[in-house]
Amino acid sequence: MVDVRADKSGHGARAADPAEVLRAGRLGAFFRPSQVADAGITREQLRTLARRGTVERVGRGLYRMAVAEPTEHYSLAMACARVPNSVVCLLSALRVHGIGTQAPAAVWLAIPHKARVPRLPELRLRIVRFSGPAWTFGVQETTFEGVPARITSPARTVADCFRFERLVGPEAAMEALQDGFRQRKLTVAELSRVAEVLPSRRLSAALDARLI
Repeated sequence: MVDVRADKSGHGARAADPAEVLRAGRLGAFFRPSQVADAGITREQLRTLARRGTVERVGRGLYRMAVAEPTEHYSLAMACARVPNSVVCLLSALRVHGIGTQAPAAVWLAIPHKARVPRLPELRLRIVRFSGPAWTFGVQETTFEGVPARITSPARTVADCFRFERLVGPEAAMEALQDGFRQRKLTVAELSRVAEVLPSRRLSAALDARLI
């Protein structure tokens, strides 16, 4: 639906400027052509806005408003937009949940076991693979700057740090466990449930030591 407004000269209605329609919308920093079609903006108008520099084409079928202020989740939003069949995990998920002190230089994503490894020159990625129950258990839906995404829950994230300890380091895993408990963002029961579905001897040992 195209918005129309009466012009100041009183000569009737005129179609709204596509750029104004985008600025007034709530698309988040990133969007796809299908998302703006409902606002009456055609693909040709979108290409015109890109030529003018009003929007930027950041990937195949992916755009962003040039004036959009990047947030701390900008890289996550771009990664999830470019790799929609992925799960934010490990150190990136810890950062989102506010657990521990890790500040990853790369975006940590999980992809299906047989999926092709994504190549994004504009982003640093750390890729791990989930399969079976690991692909769905303890995985939550969220958004980053308007981009639909999936992320491991706090308990699942901490458990994964023990499961992938060789990648993140034992210090990071233990820090995440202790800080998660300190902030009450996870419980022994939640972690025990994760360990039942996705066993980790290191996590089980850490929980046993806490209970002694």
